[in-house]
Amino acid sequence: MELPISPPLAPMLAKAVKTMPSGDVLYEPKWDGFRCIVFRDGDEVELSSRGEKPLTRYFPELVAAALKELPERCVVDGEIVLRSGHVLDFEALQQRIHPAASRINLLAAETPASFVAFDLLALGEESLMDLPFGERRARLEIALAGAKAPIHLTRVTRSEELAQRWFQEFEGAGLDGVIAKPLGGRYEPDKRVMFKVKHERTADCVVAGFRWHKSGPVVGSLLLGIYAADGGLQHVGVAASFTMQRRAELVAELEPYRTEDLSEHPWGAWAEQAGATADRMPGAVSRWTGKKDLSWVALRPELVTEVAYEAMEGNRFRHTARFRRWRPDRSPASCTYDQLEVPVAYDLDDILKPWVPPEG
Repeated sequence: MELPISPPLAPMLAKAVKTMPSGDVLYEPKWDGFRCIVFRDGDEVELSSRGEKPLTRYFPELVAAALKELPERCVVDGEIVLRSGHVLDFEALQQRIHPAASRINLLAAETPASFVAFDLLALGEESLMDLPFGERRARLEIALAGAKAPIHLTRVTRSEELAQRWFQEFEGAGLDGVIAKPLGGRYEPDKRVMFKVKHERTADCVVAGFRWHKSGPVVGSLLLGIYAADGGLQHVGVAASFTMQRRAELVAELEPYRTEDLSEHPWGAWAEQAGATADRMPGAVSRWTGKKDLSWVALRPELVTEVAYEAMEGNRFRHTARFRRWRPDRSPASCTYDQLEVPVAYDLDDILKPWVPPEG
């Protein structure tokens, strides 16, 4: 592969901000998938992840699509996404990272992925990384003018008002916010020079266990639960954003609730399955960190904490939640799914169709 830019390449990143940036920026929907840079040189295609690891073998249908829909020699930055009905499905996308080629080929046929392009880094013999983003975007629109699904060009706008509407409406299709990109910025790999505004909500959760920190005898993360309609305590994720001082303090705060009698613990049966791979178990093996120690310490499910989270993935938090405060005024039984805000549904097809800005 002989291109002006060689794989792998660390993608340009965005820093989180609380409010929508204004000024000389271009807004895009924030897609919820795998960041991917596509390199095409004639009959060769490579897909490179955010961590600069190859994704090519996991998405053969996108390799075929790149050969058909992308310019013969190009480097395109974008996002691999997977849909379930009219919404994005990150959980199903994770299933595509599988060691068996037969399984990959089956899933590629049954649950094909799409690629949403949002930047053009090279075309033909020319590297575009030093060009302002506004020029790169214009070149991308020309390069992908005839592209068809599963290759898509993300929509953009200069209107902050419209971006705010996207932020509110598109969550119902599984998107998780808005990206603001300075129009005059060059492409800077592995640097946070863009801006992202993501949804943040709060939930009251039962703390039913914790994990030790990898550095030693301080708390690494709190295991969070929410009661389902059947009365079972569903493991919904973890809260892990603590300073080292706070981690040490939590050891003493949690000590009175520690228990070795798991006969009455809602997750007691899971503790006996050290190698468990069943979904939702606190001790389950992660497909991304299979060697990581996911053993945990049980707590009597009596503590309630308020955490901040961005979105749900099925019946659990999409990302690590952030501890806000203890809620001694709340009973564990009150921590149910009914408290969670459900976004208004929005049709993903409407977001993926060719985009004509209303401002012309």
